[in-house]
Amino acid sequence: MLDESDEIHPLFHGAPSSTEFKKLRKRIVRDTREAIEQYGMVERGARWLVCLSGGKDSYTLLAVLHELQWRGLLPVDLLACNLNQGQPGFPATILPNFLEGIGVPHRIEYRDTYSIVMDKVPEGRTYCALCSRLRRGNLYRIAREEGCSAVVLGHHRDDILETFFMNLFHGSRLATMPPKLVNEEGDLFVYRPLAHVAEADCARFAKAMNYPIIPCDLCGSQDGLQRMQVKSLLDQWEKNHPGRRQKMFRALMNARPSHLLDPKLFDFLGLVLPAGTGENTN
Repeated sequence: MLDESDEIHPLFHGAPSSTEFKKLRKRIVRDTREAIEQYGMVERGARWLVCLSGGKDSYTLLAVLHELQWRGLLPVDLLACNLNQGQPGFPATILPNFLEGIGVPHRIEYRDTYSIVMDKVPEGRTYCALCSRLRRGNLYRIAREEGCSAVVLGHHRDDILETFFMNLFHGSRLATMPPKLVNEEGDLFVYRPLAHVAEADCARFAKAMNYPIIPCDLCGSQDGLQRMQVKSLLDQWEKNHPGRRQKMFRALMNARPSHLLDPKLFDFLGLVLPAGTGENTN
């Protein structure tokens, strides 16, 4: 159905009619649907809080979820949400105007977490950890107030890879952003439906749709962030060996605990030879 039809959600008419764009859109929709099904994200009749930052990834997320819903492949209610964190110069009217213009149900929330971050984070340290924690706490609150069972984020394949290497290089652990998890309080799911989608595809899609992009000027203004260093490394690997990102991502889906070194994941102490192996039969 998805590959045979050139139809697109009515809210997103006006998209380029080129064959290249149609293939791009279908690939993103297909990859998103695959992740939703593979990781069991759908509860029929549930309500999702779709977090919209104004960046290319969240715009892509919003579009693809509405198209899947329209096709009858995503039987959930969608509520778009933007958290205005009080950053100086934040263009507060862009997202409300955009969402009202396309008729998407939404909630705009203002919480000045910016002042808290600037007050609490010492000079020279990165803002991301505290900023993210405050943002997530507010999104959980809003989800509960709106009767949502899931908070849906726009993290894509490259975000997941970068987080894996950040944990590897700086955290001494093998971990990344999971496509589906339960929050610490145990009352909400956190979903990442774009888990299989490449960042480059999100960028091409958002540019072709001419979305009004809002940059993150808080952490984006800091140089030398660990994530940017990891991203640069992955970019160089991809340049030298095209397709390496996808191979590494596939590796995250093909873990072998018996070939790692964590005794909590595999019972090395209980590993014994089969009965009779090595015995003298004479």
